[in-house]
Amino acid sequence: MELIQNTPDLSAYLAADEVIDHHHPVVRNAAARLAGGVEDSYAYACAAYEFVRDGVPHSGDSGDPRVTWRASDVLELRTGICHAKAHALAALLRAEDIPTALCCQRLRHDDGGGYAVHGLVAVRFNGAWHRQDPRGNKPGVDARFSLEGERLAWVPDPKCSEVDYPVLYAEPHPAVLGALQAAPDRPSLWRNLPTEL
Repeated sequence: MELIQNTPDLSAYLAADEVIDHHHPVVRNAAARLAGGVEDSYAYACAAYEFVRDGVPHSGDSGDPRVTWRASDVLELRTGICHAKAHALAALLRAEDIPTALCCQRLRHDDGGGYAVHGLVAVRFNGAWHRQDPRGNKPGVDARFSLEGERLAWVPDPKCSEVDYPVLYAEPHPAVLGALQAAPDRPSLWRNLPTEL
């Protein structure tokens, strides 16, 4: 699948905003800790990915009812759904000048009853974009950081109307961000997440 930037300006994928707030002290401190133990930007990207994947539990897996959406809050509270974790990883990567995009899939719920938009990131290395899924592993999910072929949590099945969206967003998709910001708790968020983009 060809990945498509929603803006040709690569600097947009390094920008900070209200959501990907990589100038926030919580993000800067986490980035500095991660950068201190690595040799290059690739090793940093791997370390940041593993930190978010493994160190920030997916709130659906942990049962945490809190909804986070701002990167600094995700890192401070150590909780979030896939989109929130993608915001946190994007902030950590952009903090170290690694262009990072937000991207999505449309997947069926585990019980087969409906769909949800799932959040990922894409990192730019060696002149190409590479998608990564920091949602967190669990039985049946073994996502890994990779520039040599995707190692995502799920591969959409087109026969079930699942979709890999090719667009790389510099900012969160408004429908996803709106649902996150409006939700008082995770059960409410589950009912109101977009089912498609």
